[in-house]
Amino acid sequence: MSREDREKRRSNVIEVLNKARAMELKAIHQYMNQHFNMDDMDYGELAVKLKLIAIDEMRHSEMFAERIKELGGEPTADPTGPIEKRQKVEAVYSFNAQLEDDTVDTYNQFVQVCRENGDSISMKLFETIIDEEQLHYNYFDNVAEHIENLGNTYLANIAGTPSASGLQPSGFVVSQKA
Repeated sequence: MSREDREKRRSNVIEVLNKARAMELKAIHQYMNQHFNMDDMDYGELAVKLKLIAIDEMRHSEMFAERIKELGGEPTADPTGPIEKRQKVEAVYSFNAQLEDDTVDTYNQFVQVCRENGDSISMKLFETIIDEEQLHYNYFDNVAEHIENLGNTYLANIAGTPSASGLQPSGFVVSQKA
């Protein structure tokens, strides 16, 4: 096998990893926007879970970036497109369920690209993240179903719940103070 052939296969994998990273970057922005909106509407329980899912997406984004760097590529910093703003609570969860369902489908296709190009490490990375995206889908779909079936009764039970995630502050500044 020629070096040129190997580089082409590596390039194919980097391409799908970057597409996935861009999808994750969009999801981060979308879910954090929704998190702030839910918190402003006093739906703390919904807000905190959106924040935690956004953090999952941040982790996924970084996992893709690390793999891209390992393969000699440059991780994209651009999300796949603009986010939906000012969504009504009744629309958020079915919207997000669709995003996650599309992500699972796309990532399954990316697994095939990795397999066809002989990259089992990237393939396993996608498989791990697919499992987590499926959990996100299940949550969003479940809440969407509750909102659809119970409407304002369901939302009234959540109104006024706390939005604290219990996450410990972290990051560069906190690490420097320790």
